[in-house]
Amino acid sequence: MGLPSNYTTAPVSEFLLICFPNYQSWQHWLSLPLSLLFLLAMGANATLLITIRLEASLHEPMYYLLSLLSLLDMVLCLTVIPKVLAIFWFDNKAISFSDCFFQMFIMNSFLTMESCTFMVMAYDRYVAICHPLRYPSIITDQFVVRAVIFVVSRNGLLTMPIPILSSRLRYCAENIIKNCICTNLSVSKLSCDDITFNRLYQFVAGWTLLGSDLILIIFSYSFILKAVLKIKVEGAAAKALSTCGSHFILILFFSTVLLVLVITNLARERIPPDVPILLNILHHLIPPALNPIVYGVRTKEIKQGIQKLLRRL
Repeated sequence: MGLPSNYTTAPVSEFLLICFPNYQSWQHWLSLPLSLLFLLAMGANATLLITIRLEASLHEPMYYLLSLLSLLDMVLCLTVIPKVLAIFWFDNKAISFSDCFFQMFIMNSFLTMESCTFMVMAYDRYVAICHPLRYPSIITDQFVVRAVIFVVSRNGLLTMPIPILSSRLRYCAENIIKNCICTNLSVSKLSCDDITFNRLYQFVAGWTLLGSDLILIIFSYSFILKAVLKIKVEGAAAKALSTCGSHFILILFFSTVLLVLVITNLARERIPPDVPILLNILHHLIPPALNPIVYGVRTKEIKQGIQKLLRRL
């Protein structure tokens, strides 16, 4: 079937990001708290990375994994939030074709990299509590290097087809994205091609990667809880669980925010369309802001390292 005569097939060279289509007056009010959260996220993660780098006592696998998490958080923030603030402050809605799909790749790949990093950190805690005598021989610097390679390669390669599939679609006329960021579904639905395979791949890849990580995390903490309940020495069980407390809080928060985001996207017809957009932005801000704070407050070694760093200034 041919296209109508008034339907142009001119290729799209850029998109326009329309944040909160129904409540654009929100933008100026939101810009201040979002800016503060962005500065908090960048400052807290940078402080954590510098502390781990300068403090010799923190040169251990567990803190290297935490550094990886901070790096992922910072890249996600820098990829998404500056553009959102540029829209709010300067009405800079245009984003080039290539920049849009690059942003889409970073968001998809780094989100799953974070999930995979949480899974590796759960394994680290499992070995530390369930096999403490073997911990130094299993969780080594070489293990961290292999884990980083696995995290980056698995998630980078399996999520790369998402922006590639979207970029190969024909965008015939509409170039207005009703979102603050270039999510796959927001962009691909503007295409005049069939996007069934595109949506299916994102669904399968996303749930396979995030689901497998979550299952392995649950298994790790099940074994940890089982081992802790067998400890008879007074106070030892609480001490063992406290070493997992920060990690468990971050996993719980990451999973909860992600679950709320998924539910709101599935229930789009029952809630205002601006709600999922706001939650998507906050998902790229709140976990990065809280992750280093939770570890800094609850981990004695990091707290002492930050105090030493501040005294040097």
